[in-house]
Amino acid sequence: MGKIITIANQKGGVGKTTTAVNLAACIAVAEKKTLLVDADPQANATSGVGLDKSETGRSTYELIVGGASAGDSVHPTPMPYLSVIPSHINLVGAELEMVDLEDRERRLKAALDAVRDEFDFILIDCPPSLGLLTLNALTAADSVLIPVQCEYYALEGLGQLLNTINMVKRQLNPQLGIEGVLLTMFDSRLRLSNQIVEEVKRYFGDRVFKAVVSRNVRLSEAPSFGKPIILYDAISTGTRNYMELAQEILAHNNHQVVTV
Repeated sequence: MGKIITIANQKGGVGKTTTAVNLAACIAVAEKKTLLVDADPQANATSGVGLDKSETGRSTYELIVGGASAGDSVHPTPMPYLSVIPSHINLVGAELEMVDLEDRERRLKAALDAVRDEFDFILIDCPPSLGLLTLNALTAADSVLIPVQCEYYALEGLGQLLNTINMVKRQLNPQLGIEGVLLTMFDSRLRLSNQIVEEVKRYFGDRVFKAVVSRNVRLSEAPSFGKPIILYDAISTGTRNYMELAQEILAHNNHQVVTV
């Protein structure tokens, strides 16, 4: 049965989609069957793995609102072990449409349960909010990965996210755990970045990943070419950072670690 990891933080610009795309690609390179679910209406994870977001056919919208099957919504990508359920701009209005639906917080879970045996890992990219789409992602998940940027106000809003996670555990998904906290946009030249690292480690302890994602120009360029960083520049700092993260997650989940 595949492990479902939701990547969530209601703050924008913390590296959620960058992490979802590149972690999924790096796990796939380790020859683990991986499904990336784009639950963000902006559909940046969809275009980030090379799919045209205007021509994807069935998407997360049809999955959650229309009751489409997950099997019919999975699309291949240029990477052999990586598939994606794409997003679509229609997802913008999904939260309003879901208000009157039965079991509205569990619709994504019900859909993914039908295909989770086909994958080793399923990663869900969330929108930058704590609305129904993110609630669906947290309810469907085994664990949540929290990206935190190494910038001022890094911990701002995290209390609200942790409260939401605890609420989901109490009412919707008792098994939900924290996969880990990922420090992103790290710049070793800045004293502030190093201070944030210490502050986050003091707050979250051993739940902070050893892997840290540094600021990297190649990592910023890759989405405009519709490629994960490992395909865009295999020897970049960004590739090394996300391969280290993938290896940590594989080891933590008792998967054989493949060195690439």
